Amino acid sequence: MTQTAALQAATLGRRAVVRTARQPANIVFPLIFPMLLFAVNSGGLKAETRLPGFPTDSIVAFAIAVPFIQGALLATVNANVEFARDIQTGFLNRLALTPVRGIVLLLGQLGGLLTIALVQAVFYLAVGLAFGVHLETGVGGALLLLVLEAVIALAFASFGCWAALRTGSTEAVQGLFPVFFVFLFLSSMNIPRNLIETDWFRWVATINPVSYLIEAVRALVIYDWHWEPILIGFAVAIGMSIVGFVLATHALIQRMARS
Repeated sequence: MTQTAALQAATLGRRAVVRTARQPANIVFPLIFPMLLFAVNSGGLKAETRLPGFPTDSIVAFAIAVPFIQGALLATVNANVEFARDIQTGFLNRLALTPVRGIVLLLGQLGGLLTIALVQAVFYLAVGLAFGVHLETGVGGALLLLVLEAVIALAFASFGCWAALRTGSTEAVQGLFPVFFVFLFLSSMNIPRNLIETDWFRWVATINPVSYLIEAVRALVIYDWHWEPILIGFAVAIGMSIVGFVLATHALIQRMARS
């Protein structure tokens, strides 16, 4: 039974990857858009490195953390739009008539998203290294960075699955993009929290979980194994994943019951 469920999940995950790969826009945009913002931020924020207490003299190394978060977000939105389309077209209803369990469907969808996010992460890392980014944590840090990216992608993906299952609407899933993007801009994306002078913005960035995801990625790049932000980032990503997965599972049960 376990082997059958694993095979079903792998098949559904492969379907999610292939479906995304067949639409070039869903591949090119998540790769290019974060790198364009990375280039803009690297050029426009270079003067920040002269601020007292700025953690690095390389704005490129500081800014490379952001594409990893943006990429996970874009992969989630694109893949879950297709998931919502499956619901709209009745694919989920037909699947409910087969021996495939609902939890297997959810795991397959999330597995496909993780695969896409990891491919993107390798691309961002390669571009960063090509532009002179040096990971202070070395090869081990690069591998841990990919693991962290997988957990971050799982966190966003689980909430995307919940939105798709809860609403069954592609428009609702697409609406997550501006919402998540607001969280991104109200974080420590462009400047360390301790250097933010505006009180309300520093407070918002401090309670914003996205700040800790960015800071964990950043710590693996610019610090030599500074574990506190890394562990906090993992904890936040895992916590978000658990909450999102519980919500998605509940929404899946309700939708399958209506099928």
